[in-house]
Amino acid sequence: MGQLRANNSTKQIDNQTNGVDTDVWSALKNILYRGAKDESVIMVLNYCRAKKLDPMQKLVHIVPMYDKGTDSYQDNIMPGIGMYRIQASRTNQYAGLSEPEYGKTITITVNKKAISYPEWCKITVKKLLQGTVVEFTVKEYWLENYAKTSKTTSPNYMWSNRPFAQLAKCAEAQALRKAFPEIVPQQPTAEEMEGKYYIEHNAISKPKATTLNSKLDDFLSQEEGADIKEVKGQIEIDLASKLSGLLELHNVSQEIVTKWCKAGEVDSLNKLDDVKLQACINYVVENNQTS
Repeated sequence: MGQLRANNSTKQIDNQTNGVDTDVWSALKNILYRGAKDESVIMVLNYCRAKKLDPMQKLVHIVPMYDKGTDSYQDNIMPGIGMYRIQASRTNQYAGLSEPEYGKTITITVNKKAISYPEWCKITVKKLLQGTVVEFTVKEYWLENYAKTSKTTSPNYMWSNRPFAQLAKCAEAQALRKAFPEIVPQQPTAEEMEGKYYIEHNAISKPKATTLNSKLDDFLSQEEGADIKEVKGQIEIDLASKLSGLLELHNVSQEIVTKWCKAGEVDSLNKLDDVKLQACINYVVENNQTS
């Protein structure tokens, strides 16, 4: 879990080792990947350097995943859909993308809230091969892709509010992998994995791949009165992680973070007790409610 330091701007970077100046580092730490550990941001830089990507475009994401060996969450670097698009474009064979085509719209009621979603989404990626445009079409179904909140079968925040766009991203990612297998990674994107279980080496790590919105979903499900007891095979995301996600989601200023640390007589929000952490969470939620 990333350290929530009162002041990240004091971090000095060895330019010869990491190849970035202090301005770029400050932007990465305080804007693009705020709250992330220094070593995780350095992993982003190394990944982007290896792929010849601009880290300032935020084409990759830091995703905490559970490691059974250490019984802890470890930060992993996962590509975003934007990276897939750039890599396909670099081949000079990418000939465009069709508009998403959707199946019939289905409406269901979950917790007294109506949710509408497309049955499926179909996207075609076009590739130029020896002067001929070849099409690679993929159809992805919403029920096979949507991410759930931690303890229910309900779609999470993003899949509830942007069901068409989220499914289109999954279909596009799959189509790009199909069309450009030699250049586009077979690793799933962060958008595809959000809120889902991560499978590696034929073993399922039961805790979910945890991104910003899935952290927020866990908090909101508790606020709505969901069962907050620990479920067998799952690990609860702690309050500090929830607060970290909310701070990034709502762009809470460093000034407020510094005041909280000062009031709590700590140098890091992670060191606050659960009562104070919950108070900070309540403050962010109450002051960022939409009408």
